[in-house]
Amino acid sequence: MSQLHVDPSHLVPEVLTPPISKSDAQRALVLAHLTGAWPLPVLQEEPEHFLPADVRVLRRGIEALRLPPGPVRDVDCADGGAPFRILATQAAVTPGAHVRLTGTPRLGERPHGPLFESLRQTLGPSGLVLTEGKPWPVEIRAPTSLTGEPVFRVPGEQSSQYASSLLLGCAALYLRERRPWRVEIVGALTSAGYLGLTVSWLRRFGFTVRESEGRFEVTGYTAPERTPAMPGDWSSLGYLLLIAWHTGGSVERADLTSAHPDQALVKLVERAGLTPVPGANNTLRMTGKARDGLVASGKECPDLLPTLAALACVLPRPSTLTDVGILRLKESDRLEGIRTLVDAFGGRTELEGETLTIHPPTSHPPRFSMDSKGDHRLAMVSATLSVLSGVPLTLTGPECVEKSFPGFWRQLERAGVRLS
Repeated sequence: MSQLHVDPSHLVPEVLTPPISKSDAQRALVLAHLTGAWPLPVLQEEPEHFLPADVRVLRRGIEALRLPPGPVRDVDCADGGAPFRILATQAAVTPGAHVRLTGTPRLGERPHGPLFESLRQTLGPSGLVLTEGKPWPVEIRAPTSLTGEPVFRVPGEQSSQYASSLLLGCAALYLRERRPWRVEIVGALTSAGYLGLTVSWLRRFGFTVRESEGRFEVTGYTAPERTPAMPGDWSSLGYLLLIAWHTGGSVERADLTSAHPDQALVKLVERAGLTPVPGANNTLRMTGKARDGLVASGKECPDLLPTLAALACVLPRPSTLTDVGILRLKESDRLEGIRTLVDAFGGRTELEGETLTIHPPTSHPPRFSMDSKGDHRLAMVSATLSVLSGVPLTLTGPECVEKSFPGFWRQLERAGVRLS
C-alpha cells in the first residue's frame, strides 16, 4: 500500500470545489431511472474522474437493472454500503430481475440482515428469492407479480439506509401498481436526516409522500417540469470549509438550502468560535478564532464525526462526541480510527459508553503518521488535521478517497499543500 507525504507549510487562500453530493446523487439516480429521466443530465456533464466511486457503482448497477430480463446480471458493489443496499431493494422490486451482487470483504461484514428480512417478509410470499453467500454473492430473483400487504417493516436503530432503500422501493412499486406503498419503522431511527433527504428527493421528482410517526407512505406521482439540480457534497464540504477557514479561502457549491444532514457542520462549529459567511453563487467561507470545544451526536450526523474530531485536535478545550457506537459499523471501525488519529497527534481520548471525549494536545507534534485502513473519511480527516495544525503527515493508503471525493488531493494542492 502506498504512502503519501503531506506538507502544509506553503498554504494559500483559494476557492475550493467539492464533488457533487454522493448521497443526493444516489437518490437522484434511482428516481431518474424510475421516472424516465434517465440518464441523469447532471451526471452526464460531470467529469467521470470527479464522480465519487459510490455514484459510479450505483450507476452501473442501475444500468444492469435496465437491461431486458434474461441471464443473471453481476454487479460489483465494491465497498459501497449505500449502493449495495439500494440495489438490493431495486433488484427485488424489478419484475423478473435476476441479479448477483458482490463486494469487498469489509462490505460483506457490515450489517444488512434487517433489510433482507424486510424484503423477505413483504415480497417472499410473491416469490422473491434472496440467497446470501458467506458473505458473497447475494443473489436476488424478483417476483413478476405481487400479492399481500403493501408495506415494508424494518428496524430503525442500526441504520437509516434500510428505510431509505425500502422507501425508494416503494416509489418503484407505486409506479408499477398505482397503489400506495409504505415503510413502517420499528423503534428509534438512527441518522434520521438521511431518511429526510430521501423524502426530499422523492418529492423533488414528483412523488407524494405522507409522513406520520414512524410511517412513510408513497401515495402519488406527478412528473416534475424539470430535473432537479444537484448540490455539492456536504460531507466533502466539511473538510474543505475547515481548510478554507485556516487558509483564508472559500468553497463553492455550498447550498445552504440542501437537506443533507452534514450541512449541520456550519452550526456545530459555531460553538467553537467559527462563523459561516455566505457569498454569491453558493460560495461560503468561515471566519472567527477557535475558543471552545465541540459537541456533536452520531445519531444526527455520523459521517461528520471524524471531521469534527480532526477540528477538535486544534481547539483550545475538550470536545464531546455522543452516540458514537454507530461509527464501528462503517467502512472501517471509525471510532477506533478517531482514537488512533487523536493519539497519533499527541492528544488523548476517553470513551465512556457511547460518549467520546477528545482532549487536544498541549503542543503539536513535529509530524504524525496515520493509516487510512482503506477508509476514505479517515484519509481525508487526517489530511485536514495536517492542514489545520501545520504539522506534516505521512498517510498510508491515500487512494481510498476515490470512494467519495476523487479530486480531494487536487483540491489540497490548490490550497498550497505539497504532496509527495
